Parts: sequence; C-alpha cells; structure tokens
Amino acid sequence: MSFSQKLKIILQSKYFIFISLFLALLYVFITTKVIVYDTKYSLDTNILTGNVVSYTIDGNKLNMLIKAREKVQVTYYINSLEEKEYLQKELLIGQKVVLEGKITRPYQNTIPNTFNYQKYLYNNRIYVTFSADKITLEGKTNFLNKIKSDFMKRIDGVGSSKAYLYALILGEVDYIDGDVYQDYQKNGTTHLFAVSGMHISALVLFLTSFFKKIRVPLFLTNIIIVLFLFFYMFLIGFTPSVIRGALLFIFLLLNRKLKLHLKTVNVLYILFLILIIINPFYIYNLGFIYSFLTSFGLILFSKKIKGNYIQKLIKVSSIAFLFSFPITVYNFYEINLLTIINNVIIVPFVTIILFPLTLITFLFPFLDPLLNIGIIFLENISHFLNYFQINLVVPKVNFLFFILYYIGVYFIYKGKWKTIFYLIFLVISVKILPFLNSNTYVYFLDVGQGDSTLIVGSHGNYAMLIDTGGKIKFEQEDWEVRNKEYDGASNIITFLKSLGITKLDLLVGTHGDADHMGEAINLVNNFAVDKVVFNKGSYNDLEKSLIQVLEKKNIPYFQNLSEINLGNNKFYFLNDKEFGDENNNSLVMYTNMEGFKFLFMGDAGVEVENYLREKYNLLNIDVLKVGHHGSKTSSSLEFINWISPIYAIISVGRNNRYGHPNVEVLNNLDNSFIYRTDFNGSISFILNEENIFIKTYEP
Repeated sequence: MSFSQKLKIILQSKYFIFISLFLALLYVFITTKVIVYDTKYSLDTNILTGNVVSYTIDGNKLNMLIKAREKVQVTYYINSLEEKEYLQKELLIGQKVVLEGKITRPYQNTIPNTFNYQKYLYNNRIYVTFSADKITLEGKTNFLNKIKSDFMKRIDGVGSSKAYLYALILGEVDYIDGDVYQDYQKNGTTHLFAVSGMHISALVLFLTSFFKKIRVPLFLTNIIIVLFLFFYMFLIGFTPSVIRGALLFIFLLLNRKLKLHLKTVNVLYILFLILIIINPFYIYNLGFIYSFLTSFGLILFSKKIKGNYIQKLIKVSSIAFLFSFPITVYNFYEINLLTIINNVIIVPFVTIILFPLTLITFLFPFLDPLLNIGIIFLENISHFLNYFQINLVVPKVNFLFFILYYIGVYFIYKGKWKTIFYLIFLVISVKILPFLNSNTYVYFLDVGQGDSTLIVGSHGNYAMLIDTGGKIKFEQEDWEVRNKEYDGASNIITFLKSLGITKLDLLVGTHGDADHMGEAINLVNNFAVDKVVFNKGSYNDLEKSLIQVLEKKNIPYFQNLSEINLGNNKFYFLNDKEFGDENNNSLVMYTNMEGFKFLFMGDAGVEVENYLREKYNLLNIDVLKVGHHGSKTSSSLEFINWISPIYAIISVGRNNRYGHPNVEVLNNLDNSFIYRTDFNGSISFILNEENIFIKTYEP
C-alpha cells in the first residue's frame, strides 16, 4: 500500500475525525478561555510608535490598526480638509507612525445582547485602543506594502464608484453609504461584500479561462493562480473568509496532484483543523463561521444541486440559508425569510455583471460612469426588495438550540424532508419562551449622556420605552461627513429583538431634547410602534420631525395624558402643568409594578419637584430615575427626603463635559443605593411576586 493510500485511509477515518476534532476544540478552549492575555503597555502611555497594518478614512475620522509591541486600534479625528488630503496621499500600509494621545482599554457592551467591542478586539488579539491627538508619518514602507498602498490609492482615484471597488475587491464596506448598506443587511445580501469563496471562485475561473485562451500550460497556470491567491490574501489582510476560500482551492489542487482522492468535505475539515490550530481565535470570527458552515452545507448537499442555472441558484441559496440560519439569529436575533429569493435576484447581477465590471474599472478607471450605472441599479433593486421583507425575530438562544437544530439538518440530509416541520416547531418554541416568563423587567439602558428605559410586562404582555437616548448633532462641512455614523438606536433595537419583542406598545418622550428623543425617528423607522406620548408645551423641531414620520406611518400620538393602562399596570403622568422651559415640561411618570413604586423624573428640576410635593402623596418610592442626569438643578434635599427612594438610578455619560452627577445631588441621595450608567452600565430590575433582583452590565 502506497503512502498516499495510507494517508487517505487515516484522513478519512472516523476515528481520526472524532479524535482530532476533540483535541482541536480542547486546544481552542485552553488557548482562548483558560489562558488570559493582556496588553504589554502601561495605561499611562501617551506616545505610541508602530507600523500601519490597515486604515480607513471616513469623513473626518481615521481608523487605523498599527503593529507596535502588539496590535493597537487607533482613532484619530482629522482637523481640516488639507490634513485629510495629506493623509490620503501620504499615509501608507507598513509605514512607521508616531502617535501622541491616550491609551485606554476598550469597553464591553453595556446593553446586554449587543455587540461586544472589547470581546471583538480581544479575539483579534487587540487589548488596548489609542485615541490620537497628533500623528507624525515617518519613513517609507517595503515593496509589498507599497504595492498594497498603491492599490488602495488607485481605488481612491477611480471616482464615484470607489466605495464598491473597496467592497467587492478588498472586502472593505466602510465606504458604502450607511443607509444603502442597511438595505443590504435587511435583504440578507451583505455576504456579497465579504470577500470569500464566491470572489475566489470568480477570480480563479477568470484566470483559468484567460490562461487557457493564451495557451499557457496547465501546470504553469496553477502555479500562477496559487501565487496570485497568496498575494490576494495579503492584499485583503488575511481575513478568515478569504483564507478559507483561497486555501480550499489550493488544498483541492494538492489533493488532485498528490492523488490522495480525498472527499472534498474531508479536505475542508483538514483545512478547518489547520486554521484553528494556527489561530484558535478564528473559531469566534463570524466570517470564519459563516464561510465554513455554508461551504460544508454546499459540499454535503452537492449531489442535490442539479437543474438549470436558476434552479441551482435557488438550491444553493436555500442550503446556505439553512446552514447559516442559527448563526444569524444568534448574533442578530432577526432574519429576513425572503433572503433566498433576494439572493436569487441579486447574486447573478453581482457575480456576472457588477463584480467583473468592478475589476475592469480598476484597470481602466474611465469606465467609472458605466460601473456607476450598475451600482445605481443594484442599490435601487436592493431598496425595492426591502418593501417586501418578511422578518422573523428570534430571541436569544442557547447552545442547546444549535444542537437540536443541526440534528434536524442532519435528518434532512438523510432525505427525511418532513424534518423541516421539526425545525419550524423548534423556532416557534424558542419564540414563545418569553411569553412563559412571569417576571416584569425594568431596564435602565446605558445610552451615554442621555436617557432610555425599557419596561417589559409579565409574560411579555407589553413593552414600553421611555425616551430613546441620542446626541446633539453639529453642522459639518462636506469633507467631515461620514458614510458610517454610530446609530444609538441600533443597540436598543437589537436588545429589544434579543428579548423577542416585535413591537413597542408605547413610546414615551419625556421631552424633546436630543439626549432623550434623538433616536426616536430611527426607532420608529426600524421598529413597530403602537402609540407615542409627548410632554406638554409646544413641539420643538425634533418633535415636529418625529410627528411627520408618525403621521406618515399612521401611528397615533398623544399629548396631555393623565394616565395610561398597559397590561395589568397603570402609568400616571404627574406633571400636568406647563412650565417655562423644555426640561421642566418633562413628563414625570409614576407606577406601581408588582408592589414596587417607580418614579421617572425625566429632566424635571426643583420647580417641578416643589409642584409635585404640593399636589401628590409620593412617599416611600422604591426606585427613582433621578432627574436631569444628576444635575444640581434637580433632586433637592427636600424632595429626596420626601420620597425617600431606596434605589436611585442616574443615567449619565462617562466623563461627560457637564460634570454630572453633581456632588451635592449624590450627597442628597446618601441614604439610597445609587446606580449610575457610567459606572454600572445598563441596570435591570427584575420584579416577581414582591421580590426585586438587580443586575448590572458594567463597561
């Protein structure tokens, strides 16, 4: 028996697969969970020197990854158009840079079930971030990095279609307009912009056809393609999905040349083992997970992918959807059930027309207007498809769901197609779990220097949001405007969906300041809302803009309400007097839930507090949402002593410029248990049968 035959028997043996998988996962667990890694830098570091690994310039913001003693993520805000043009021209991959600024540890997610930036960086072996105040470029770069930089600068010079050259060639989506990219997210086609197997296959097919036409020998063709793939991986930055796509082609080529005759699925498995041994943190990379799972599914069901082009495309899209479904709902809590159809419509256009045209435009930039026509067509199709969304919201699932789901997929592979009903039942079971929960929840969400409180009734019979958070937006010059702006509402929407909430029964705007209602329009545009309540007084510009959206969507809104019923709870609006300013006109809300008294003060000040003392009997409050972020204009000692709160919640931004909360207010609350969103992150109160449990989500 030859060596290749022995190797084939070993590599395809079930014993080898099970033992190697167990050992590999044990190795991953030890190296990523047992061993703890930390930065080599002191947190007092204010000067950093390193080499640029990658960077993006979006509006007035430069994001940069540098390699110094370790990898560090850098943020720098550009001061002028001249400086931006200088950086776009002179900044190079691999170049040495000297940075002055402040080093910090990245924060965890303080709203549960949302993106954990600290964990994301840690899994990419990045332990600190650096806020730069000054950047000095020094020296040049090496030959390969010069090529990569020239590649990027050539794209920069293409014209209006450069965002799609970055996306389709380099997998860099930051340059695509945020609203446009959100459309792709909603219709489930963002995978087209993550360079992966599809792009690799298209490039390999093009190169193979080209070399065949000019009669290059097959052996030489394969060598050239392999060298090209290694260069392309370097160009992209060795992202897990492109590594999987490129190395799978190379491994399959070696499989044929060495006459191992291994099944494709075994080759994929060996590649998986090698990659997680090289970098065990790949196992937490979404691109890596999606790439291997969908590839595994397509290989497993390859014999069933038959028919004409459209039939094959439908089957491929369906299989990819089937295998990626639990990963999508675990991370995003929502999936568009029309994703399969959307891909059948969009994928052919991108792969057959737009992607090749993108490559040609890179070589011949004068074709930019033609490519731009294709881009406009794609964006319009994507936007049109979003009118026909059928979104399925699935609350946070655990590991058992994955096991049960993929057991079902296994039976489908075995030809038991009725198992699809088992998968539907499994998803329905997960969806109804929140309705079996008898607890009432009150979440004081960390939205920075703003307010937002979510109340979820027993058995999920209602969901109410008091304020949305938000930040003041300043006028910017054209060069400062970014394609990707932080959307504070997205975290709230994600969190709501992770709880299985599909609509808000009530949205309350305590008043029209941006830090309380700044994200209301985003929420209403992205989430079902039953009704909205405003405070007294005339509407400001922010409220008027929101009302226009509400009227367009036929969402009823109210003003001057005294009370409202939700589920078994009654909520009272106490501030029925119009004062002279927006803060004092804040809605003040009182409710008794599960025997606990809650008082929400908005931004109401001492004048309102005195009015409440004259009109109501608000003794022995259990939970106070402190007024105006702990400003000295509210929470007077007389008022605090009168209501005697057991717990005081202060919603405030970290290191805010207003100095909130005020020391005097903290002293006034000395007899209460104080929770602050800047220290404690989001704070949840869990109420059940006159018991109260408190959980915090520290940054």
